[in-house]
Amino acid sequence: MEEEFTIDAIDAALLDLLQVDASLSNQELAHRVHVSPPTCLRRIKRLRDAGLIARQVALLDTDRLAQVNGHGLQAIVEITLERQGQDHAEAFEARVIGDACVQQCYRVSPGPDFILVVHTSDMPAYLQLAQRLFTSDANVRNVKAFFSVKRSKFEPRVPVATSAPFAGASSR
Repeated sequence: MEEEFTIDAIDAALLDLLQVDASLSNQELAHRVHVSPPTCLRRIKRLRDAGLIARQVALLDTDRLAQVNGHGLQAIVEITLERQGQDHAEAFEARVIGDACVQQCYRVSPGPDFILVVHTSDMPAYLQLAQRLFTSDANVRNVKAFFSVKRSKFEPRVPVATSAPFAGASSR
C-alpha cells in the first residue's frame, strides 16, 4: 500500500539546488543544506525513489550549439482535434510524444486540445514533421504554428514547497 509522506525544508532545499545544478557533488550539497554527506545521500535516494526526481539531464546552450549545428527552427504548435474523445486524444498524444522533434507536449483547455514545442533543423524538416504528425492524421482539424525568433527565457525550475504531502510513494 502506498503511503503519504512530506518533504521538509532540507528536502525542499535539495530539490531546489538540484534543479539549478544537478552536477553538484554530494559533499557540496550536504554542505549547502547543513547535513552530513550520508544524510544527504540518503535523502536524495528517498526523493528519487519517491519519483520526485524523475531524471537528471544536461541543458544545452542553444546559442553555442548553433555555431556547430545551425540554429534550427523552434515552433510552438496549437493542435485542435476533430473528435475530442479520450481514445482519440490518447492516440494523438502517443504518436506525437514518440517523435524526437517534439520536445514538449501539453493537453490544454480551453482552446486547442494540445500545445507542442517542436524543434527541427530547418523549414523543410518542419514541413516533414507537419506532414508526418498533423496532415496525415484525419482527426487533426486545425494546426496553428508560431515560429520562435528569439528565446528570452528558458527555466525548467519548479517551485518547491516544504511540508507538501506527496501520495504515491512509500516512506523509507
